[in-house]
Formats: sequence, structure tokens, C-alpha cells
Amino acid sequence: MPLDPLIVARKLKQARELQSLSVSAVSEATGIVTERIALVEAGESPATGDEVLILANYYRHDFRDFLDDNRPAPFEKTDILYRRHGDVFTAEDRRAIQEFLYLCEIEATLETLLGIPKQSFSFAPSGTFFKAHGELAARTLREHLGYASNEIPRDVYSDFRKIGVHIFRRRLVNSDISGLYIEHPIAGHCVLINYDEDLYRQRFSVSHEAAHVIFDSFEAVMVTFRHELSRADEDYLKEVRANRFASCYLMPPDQLPRLPLWTSDQAIDWAQKLQVSTTALSIALREAGIVDEETAAMIRSVRVPSTDKIDPEAPANLTDKQRARRIALLERGLSDYFVGLCFDAHQQGKISAGRLSEGLLADHVELRDISLLYGRSIQHGA
Repeated sequence: MPLDPLIVARKLKQARELQSLSVSAVSEATGIVTERIALVEAGESPATGDEVLILANYYRHDFRDFLDDNRPAPFEKTDILYRRHGDVFTAEDRRAIQEFLYLCEIEATLETLLGIPKQSFSFAPSGTFFKAHGELAARTLREHLGYASNEIPRDVYSDFRKIGVHIFRRRLVNSDISGLYIEHPIAGHCVLINYDEDLYRQRFSVSHEAAHVIFDSFEAVMVTFRHELSRADEDYLKEVRANRFASCYLMPPDQLPRLPLWTSDQAIDWAQKLQVSTTALSIALREAGIVDEETAAMIRSVRVPSTDKIDPEAPANLTDKQRARRIALLERGLSDYFVGLCFDAHQQGKISAGRLSEGLLADHVELRDISLLYGRSIQHGA
């Protein structure tokens, strides 16, 4: 079936507008003159194959999103996202979100190529007590993943990836955004965590978004903000449930420390052991009836020093320069897990060096730097 240039034009324009990009900005970045972009988007002149490839690469889309009208593309979900919350996303954040979805789709493809197994997990809540939904789901998932009742989850990102969630951390301009969940039509469950957050808060945030995966996937998109919602907000109970899930997943109520007297040093020590903020710890202890409000307030008043929090993907055994480079990649969404998948697929001959470069959002110079940083090799003849 011949391509309908009007459909291609509509999708190209939609991709640009969803990222709040001007025609002149696209022209400057791609080298396609503004008049040509305008003609293509108006459907007055069909885009050439090269133009589609160039624009798809710039918009961080698979080129088939524009050429195959039967292929499900994420336009609809991002359109829903911005119609609901458009005012809170800067143009930079919109571009970051599209890049995140692009990486999710690549990750899903690589996992299939490499035969990465996933564990099926589902939970059907009963009753109308949302906090109980979150608590029981957390306990059920912990059991499903083989945790002992008193075991502290060390790698929550790996936990949720095991059940089919694509997780990326990326720094967003709007620091009030904690995280978001999108049901991608090809990749499936996609979670983005704002790398601007404190490291312990990020662990709570990814657990919170995992609850939206479990309970709220029918919503297609969910955005979590740092500020608390009012009880009048339609998503209030969903956020309460997600918070309870995250708290119970990271800090099982039956296993919380029952100390006769809490001191500030003990609060910091237990927050470090559990890898949670003192605020999250105080709320969990208060919910479990272990401390009174005065003690909870004292626990909230102290903080784990930021220097004591080490990102597991930028460990202390790296040099300062290596750690800074790892963090810079994480801020762009390139997790250790994703980078590893890319190099594994390349070394097994499943993707070319060019596709490796595209997946890592890198030119050939940066690709070499990334390969050295991770101790991986590039097969240039592949």
C-alpha cells in the first residue's frame, strides 16, 4: 500500500508539537530548511525517505512510527499526558520524556533479542480501603520475588524490572515532578524517575510508580508530584495507596525497629540501613503505631548526610572523574542496566555498531568514551 503523505505529515507535525519544538529549532538541528519542513507538515510535498529518517532520529522515534499507520506509536499517550498536565512540563522536559519513551522501546526490543525472562505478577485488590490494597500488594510482591519477611530490598530497580517495568532515571527541569508512569503501546509499563531527587527519595519514588503499574495501568498515564494532593483531588486515594505500597515494600511494618527510646543518631542509622528518608521512616513508624507524633517529628527533623548516600550506579570505587561521567549519563537516562543490554546485544551480533550508537544517544566519539567507562568493546565491522 502506498504511503499517504498526509498521514506522514500529520505524524511529523504531531511529534514536533508534542515536544514544543519550533520549526526553526528543528531546521537548525537537522539541516532541513524551514520552508521544506513547513511544506512537508502541510502535506503539500511528501517527505523523502532521508527526511523521515533524519526527523525520526531527531524526534527520538522509530522511523516506522511515521511510515506504518498500523504500528502503535506513543503519540496518543503523550498527547493524553500533556492534555492533563501540559502546563507543568517545560519544552526540555517534553523532549526528555520522548527520549525516555524511545529508550523504553529500545530496551524492550533488546530484552526480547537477548531472551531476558520476566516474571508475571498481578494483584487484584478487594474492598475500598486503599491503604490496605497497597500494604497487601507490597507483601505479596515481596513474597513473589523471594524476599524473607525481614529482608531489606537492596536493588528495587532490579526488582521491578523483573516484573516487566522499564525504569529510567533522568533529571527534569521541573523539580516538583517526582516521577511518572506511561503505558507504552509497544514497550509496556514505563516509569521515569526524576534524577533531581535525593537518592533515597528516588528509591521511594520508583516503588511508588511501581504501585501505579500494579493498580492504575488502565489510566495510561500518571504523574506524581512532590507536593501532596488535597483530599478533593480525584487521584488522592491512588496516591495514598501508592505511598503505602512503597512504604511497605521498602519497610515491612512487622519488621520495623521497635526501640524503647529513639535518638537522632538512631533515626539516621535506621534510615541508612533501610535506604529511606527520615521523613519516610517517621511516617512508617507512626503508621505502625511504634512511635508517637512527638518522636516522629524528631525523626523527621534529622537528615542522612548526602555525602553518605552513594548511587549504586556510580559506586565509590570509581574515580571522581568516572563517577561524574556515570552520573552525567544517568541524568540523561542511561542506566547501567540499559547500557549493559546495548553492549551485550552488540557483542552477540544482534545489533550493529551504528545501532549501538543510536541506542546510547551517542556519536562515535562519545560511544568510545562510554565503552571505555564500562570496560566494553565495540565491533566496528558489525
